[in-house]
Formats: sequence, C-alpha cells, structure tokens
Amino acid sequence: MFTRRSLAALASAAIISLASALPALANPVVIKFSHVVAPDTPKGKGALKFKELAEQYTNGAVLVEVYPNSQLYKDKEELEALQLGAVQMLAPSLAKFGPLGVQQFELFDLPYLMSNYDDLRKITDGEVGQHLLGLLDSKGIKGLAYWDNGFKLMSANSPIASPDDFLGLKMRIQSSKIIEGQMLALDAVPQVLPFSEVYQALQTGVVDGTENPPSNMFTQKMHEVQKHATLTNHGYLGYAVIVNKGFWDALDPEIRTHIDRAMDESTTYANSIAREENEWAMAEMVKTGATKFHELSDEERAEWIERLRPLHEKMSSRIGADLVKQAHSVLGIQ
Repeated sequence: MFTRRSLAALASAAIISLASALPALANPVVIKFSHVVAPDTPKGKGALKFKELAEQYTNGAVLVEVYPNSQLYKDKEELEALQLGAVQMLAPSLAKFGPLGVQQFELFDLPYLMSNYDDLRKITDGEVGQHLLGLLDSKGIKGLAYWDNGFKLMSANSPIASPDDFLGLKMRIQSSKIIEGQMLALDAVPQVLPFSEVYQALQTGVVDGTENPPSNMFTQKMHEVQKHATLTNHGYLGYAVIVNKGFWDALDPEIRTHIDRAMDESTTYANSIAREENEWAMAEMVKTGATKFHELSDEERAEWIERLRPLHEKMSSRIGADLVKQAHSVLGIQ
C-alpha cells in the first residue's frame, strides 16, 4: 500500500523524470529577468532560485539571465521594456502598476490595511490577489506570483516617533498616488525618485527620509545616511512576478508547465526567507549604531492608525470602492 508520502515522492520523481526527458536545446529559450534591488535581498535570492529551478526542470531548454540592481532598467523604464519584449520577466513592486493604469494594485499601498503576514496571505492567496493579477492581461502582462519583501519602517534625519514629526520633511516615495496621499496626510513633502538614486539623495539632502522594509534599507546602506527610524509597520512592500504575455503564450506548453513549477517553488522559498532577512537586516543595522530605532508603543501606534487609516475611504474611488470593501471584509476591518 502506498502512503501519502510515498505517493508524493513518486509524483515528484515522475515530474523530474519528465523534465529530464526534455531535450537540451542548441538554442535555449532565454528569459531575461530584470530587477532593481541587490542580489542578497529576498527578491534577489528568489530570482536566483527561480533561475536554478527553471533551468533544472527544463533540462537546460530554458536559460534564465538575472540582472539585479537596475543593471538593465530603472524603476520607470522596466515595465515599458517588458511590454516591448526587451526583457521577459520582472518583479516590480506592486505600486508600479498604478502608473500603468491598473491602479487597483494600489490597494497594497493603503497604510495600516494589513497587520501581519497572516493578513497578507488572505489577500495575495485569495480572490482579491488573483483578481488583481488577472487585470494585467489587458496590458500585455501575465501575472505569475506575489513575492514578499516585508513591512515598512519610516526613516529620516530627525526623530519621527509621531505623525506630527513629519511636518515639512521631504520624503522619497515610489510613484503611487496612495503613498503620495499618505505622506501628505503626515504633512510631509513627497518626492518620487528611482530606487537606485535614493542613497545619494539621502546622503546629499535632496530628500530627508524615506520608507522601506529593513532588508532594503540595509542592503542599500541607507542606514548610513539616516539618523532616525521608527518601526511603524504601516505598509507592505511586495512584488508581482510578471512575464511578457506574448512571450508566455508562445512557449511550448510542456516548458511552461516546468516554469510554473519553478515559479511556485521559488515563490515559497522567497516568501519563507523574507521575514528572516528583514529580522537579520534589522539586527545588523542596530549593531552599527548609525541609526536610532524607535519602536511604537500601543498608544503611539493607535495615533498613527488614526492619522492614516482615513486614507482608505479617501482613496477608495481611485482603487475601487468594492475592492476596498472586499479587502476590509476579508481582514475584518470595520
């Protein structure tokens, strides 16, 4: 009699056997995977894991070339490059889809929408998340998966424990109307800048501060040029792994099946290390002593929520009132 474990092992062996049966092509299918962060971030490591698995499962019929740190394209250029077919795969932050005309993705930018990773999975793995990925089809883009980075902190060169501390501060943001509205609600001055330019902008005083998960802050060495940070966990930074739809649809179905498997497994891997990477980055930054970190008390957190959560209703007409209502219902927000 076969146990569930033995059946799973047999199924896995069969898939690997099928992959090995694929001929190694003289001219393999090349997937250029471009992203804007460092290789040692959760997204960077996820991209390298996908490369490893896709090439393994297709027996070399697919070659994945990973280009980190904006080597090919900066924030504002990469989506257009994907649509034109200059690259085949990206993992842009979810805020990037608003300027593309799919502003429903700005749901993820709403401050204090999700409190933890359990809340996050209810959105990304549920109807809301899958509906959002489907909206990309009309833009010539196929959405494959959601990859985590983590929950964001605020940093600046002056103490920012309270929402009132942001008055007049120039804060770097991604191009997102929701994040712009968030900074305006704090009486700050939002400044849109490419991710690759943030360190220099902070160093030279072009901007006073920014928001990031700890792993981004550490790997880009922003802690070296930010004296203060507050662990607000006010928002989530994540990515959608996407592929040029024409390229995807033209792939041999068997190859596409193996790429899907590689993506599923690399997604599990990337998301499993995201929290660990952020915790490690946080500890390393604390060690340096360059930045003073402030952890919110319950009373302070309530003050932040009171200031920023009204943005949900204010921006619901942009995102879609029904979508915001559905997310609130899923997460139990009254």
